Amino acid sequence: MNKKRIYVAYTGGTIGMQQSSNGFVPVPGFLSDTVKSMPEFYRTEMPEFDIHEYHPVIDSSDMTPAHWLEIATDIQSHYADYDGFVVLHGTDTMAYTASALSFMLEDLAKPVIVTGSQIPLAQLRSDGQVNLLNALYLAAYYPIAEVALFFNNKLFRGNRATKADADGFDAFASPNFSPLIEAGIHINLVAGHLASTAVTKALKVAQITPQPISVVTLYPGISADVISNMAAAPIKALIIKSYGVGNAPQQTELLAALTEASKRGTIIVNCTQCFKGKVNMGGYATGNALRECGVISGYDMTLEATLTKLHYLLSQPLSTEQVRLFMQQSLRGELTL
Repeated sequence: MNKKRIYVAYTGGTIGMQQSSNGFVPVPGFLSDTVKSMPEFYRTEMPEFDIHEYHPVIDSSDMTPAHWLEIATDIQSHYADYDGFVVLHGTDTMAYTASALSFMLEDLAKPVIVTGSQIPLAQLRSDGQVNLLNALYLAAYYPIAEVALFFNNKLFRGNRATKADADGFDAFASPNFSPLIEAGIHINLVAGHLASTAVTKALKVAQITPQPISVVTLYPGISADVISNMAAAPIKALIIKSYGVGNAPQQTELLAALTEASKRGTIIVNCTQCFKGKVNMGGYATGNALRECGVISGYDMTLEATLTKLHYLLSQPLSTEQVRLFMQQSLRGELTL
């Protein structure tokens, strides 16, 4: 029986860094050399894998839509030669990249797992070994044909994950959707469905270009001028982090600013500030007022999913009304209606 083959794209991040006198730094080839020194990765139960290190590696804080496209194109160029893909990435913007890839990779029939670590792989007590081992193993033998994020023994849907802890091993959460897999003593499918072995369509990569998008968090006393400035040209979309189930102040000037921006063609998406839960603008008069201004619901999407979905849709030849319509539909399982 032929072993499964996994392609590993090391884009950067803590997992591959080396200790130096100035702290942890990326060093070309160090990740590959570290993995080769660890016999666990070469046990008979493990799949074969090839590591491709990006040059230069990308600090996740510097990630841009151009980098998302680079990663997506890299996967596409090796798609026919491998059974699955693992993307090693820094944790700061990992959920953004996982969300973006979920929209960009169209007709995906193989697993793509984004992972990394809080402590470099070469360091004592690193979580990188467990994360990478599991990502490789799950990509090979528990293939789920979507973009996922693996961290601390859980495989999350990529566009449902968000960073929840800055310095703990349990760094990611999926507050509004169950994990695809829980990898404890036993590997348990939870919300995931294993893919068939047949690949019937070629992988397509949707182009994403940088889009002018604003994000504003509502707070007591926020002025209409703040909203107006955040939605001013050339902004194409505004994400509002509202209170509770989607509520906002009832200031006449603030609502007028939202109405004016919406009529001008700005896509305004209402997301909750709450870590868990769903926007329901019909639940209270304060939320209904936003809907009357032309604001659309973000339902239970994470900020990462909302932002990357807007980038994806605004990069396509779609009208404003089509973008608004698709933002309120589940395209890759990113929201619950």
